[in-house]
Amino acid sequence: MINAMLQEKNMTKYRLAKLSDVPYTTVNDICSGRADVRKCSADTVYRISKALGIAMENIIESYYDRPDFELFKSAVCHQLKEKGDNKFIIDLLKENRIDDYYDKKWYPECFYLLAMLDYLCRENEVPICRDYSELRKQKLSTLVYPSSVITLSSASKNDKAKREALKRAIPEFLRHNIVESEIRNVI
Repeated sequence: MINAMLQEKNMTKYRLAKLSDVPYTTVNDICSGRADVRKCSADTVYRISKALGIAMENIIESYYDRPDFELFKSAVCHQLKEKGDNKFIIDLLKENRIDDYYDKKWYPECFYLLAMLDYLCRENEVPICRDYSELRKQKLSTLVYPSSVITLSSASKNDKAKREALKRAIPEFLRHNIVESEIRNVI
């Protein structure tokens, strides 16, 4: 995927490294297959995608049949940070990714994007898109916690971290059984 984009944009790996501020050796290792994009940090993938002018998901999905949900969430939050609320809302509606993920039966991703859309609309006093009224009635069969909360609960051998995360959860996400309390402070 990255090699194809470099060729399409008539860009060298060296130029990509400079534009993305990712070390040339890392870019070269990714392009040659010596480094696995799936094991790169979200920040590295974000910088490369920004330099190429494509969404992180496009890079990630080309290496996965389905991206890890935590990586997916990170990519979405980086997009939000990069684009800003209103541009993110507009692009999300134009791209129709919510329906695409639902059709693929990728329900966590579908509901995460729908929750993100509804939350941002509420925060920015933008009317909610009525196209997803039926999807808003659905939720995941079990609560999905961030991996950090699951790890903390496991390490402490109690559910205190889960209870605290549930208290801080954003209502639009919780509606779909996704426990999410922070979408803006991504690294």
